[in-house]
Amino acid sequence: MQAREYLRPLPLELGIENRKRRGAYFTPPTIAEFLSRWAIANRADARVMDPTCGDGAFLKAAAQELQKLGSQDLAEQLTGIDIYEPSLQEAAASLRAQGASANLVNKDAFELEPPGAFFPTLPPFDAVVGNPPFVRYQNHRGEARKASLTAALRQGVRLSGLASSWASLLIHASSFLTPDGRLAMVLPAELLTVGYAEPVRKWLRRRFSSVKLIIFEKLQFEDALANVVLLLAQGTGGCDAFSLYFVDDAEDLEKIQPFDEMAVTMSTDSKWTDLLLTVSQRQLFKSVVGSFYQSLGDLGSPELGTVTGSNDYFALSESTRRNFELDEQLHVLPISPPGTRHLKGLAFTRGDWQGLRDAGERVWMLHPNSAAEFTPGLRRYIESGEEAGVNLAYKCQIRTPWWRPPAVSAPDFFFTYMSHRFPRIVANHANVSFVNSMHGIRLRPDVPKTTRESLSLLALNSVTLLGAEVFGRSYGGGILKMEPREAAILPIPTSEVLERAWTTLRPERDALNRQLRNGVWTTVVARVDEVLLRECLSLTADEVSVLRAAVHSLRTRRLSRGSISNDD
Repeated sequence: MQAREYLRPLPLELGIENRKRRGAYFTPPTIAEFLSRWAIANRADARVMDPTCGDGAFLKAAAQELQKLGSQDLAEQLTGIDIYEPSLQEAAASLRAQGASANLVNKDAFELEPPGAFFPTLPPFDAVVGNPPFVRYQNHRGEARKASLTAALRQGVRLSGLASSWASLLIHASSFLTPDGRLAMVLPAELLTVGYAEPVRKWLRRRFSSVKLIIFEKLQFEDALANVVLLLAQGTGGCDAFSLYFVDDAEDLEKIQPFDEMAVTMSTDSKWTDLLLTVSQRQLFKSVVGSFYQSLGDLGSPELGTVTGSNDYFALSESTRRNFELDEQLHVLPISPPGTRHLKGLAFTRGDWQGLRDAGERVWMLHPNSAAEFTPGLRRYIESGEEAGVNLAYKCQIRTPWWRPPAVSAPDFFFTYMSHRFPRIVANHANVSFVNSMHGIRLRPDVPKTTRESLSLLALNSVTLLGAEVFGRSYGGGILKMEPREAAILPIPTSEVLERAWTTLRPERDALNRQLRNGVWTTVVARVDEVLLRECLSLTADEVSVLRAAVHSLRTRRLSRGSISNDD
């Protein structure tokens, strides 16, 4: 395949918004040079490919490294691929300026077949380098999305519909490597945290014999909101541990020395969010949890709310109930309304429920009991659902009758499993049921009374909040989500610790509850930390500061994925 030159003049401005739409964030030279040097590994004859080369930052860095090693025929060794022709023009011009050239291919990388295919498009490479485009699933769609998911599946990785573009590109690019080849790429820090990247994390473990991650404390791309990590992987056959390096920014890359890495054994199932913590933060967190905390699952069972099939239909306001003459005792059940914005304090009370009822919120769930009279009003409401097609929803089709959802009994606590700041445990003093916009927690009968009384408040401590960040899943817009199995491992102080702290904080409960309802949550957390962590657990002020900094760091990274502030 011959090198391709693009001679048409470049536009004066490629446009920042256009680049963002394509997920193109061009790599700073310092990072491109570091990754290219590592990938080439002093091999003057190394063949190097960048599957999404953009303006050629990696090609220029690789050419510079190969020139130092004495390479002469760079056009045979360097291959750059990009779907956007103006970027290739710029890459060609930049390479010429430094006395180099490359085989430039104006195609989508997913159109190219790897060496193991029946009709390979390109030969194998010793090094694959680059910065895959970061296009979220909302914009990564159509035929392009189908091609990328198919390419990943060919390598044995099934990605979810929520996967961003970088995930499939990373997997596809590795298929062009020789057995002992090296992969060096810039990836979003989402690799470590989000649910859709879990297949990628598992694949990295089984695909490469060595994996190194370099984690930055600061943003490295001027126009991007999300942070990045550097992935350096080589060989084949799988590995049990990864090597981690922590640096402030790209200027620190040159300071990395052999044996500076920290080896971490990776779980096959969990997220790697804790890798974003510093060593001191991670060690302190594990030490405190191991000595003074239990899992929420030790106290009871986090569980899903009622899955109705259509909350818009099955959750009713008081006016709707009255209009259809549905009986409070026979036709409907009182519920906490769908959503969690109304759960502002430490408890959801009967007065809270009545206030929401009077304000027109949907505080009832349609649930005619088996002895209920089939009244004209009930018949009219069921017919209105059939006219709207509610009965055709999957959950409605698989139950008989479709209009009676399997109501979950009132739990002891509600758990706000999707949140921007952190999940909260709210006592269900109203004794109402709930739908699947939140979780419930049903405590074991032998849980001490003091634990029941104190749990909502004392869960607002920096260790528990850090556990939520570590064990929860980060989604688009900065949302933190905890499914029941993740909520079950949330660290909660032991009952003995809760009892000691409650002795001090119980007289302050009402005042702290008012602050929480008014949105002054940071003050509440600070007070709980003072009593629980400092007085009861005897942590030093510096240790508490380390834990708070860890929570702030992970929350800030998560929120940077969207436009949400810490106060939302």
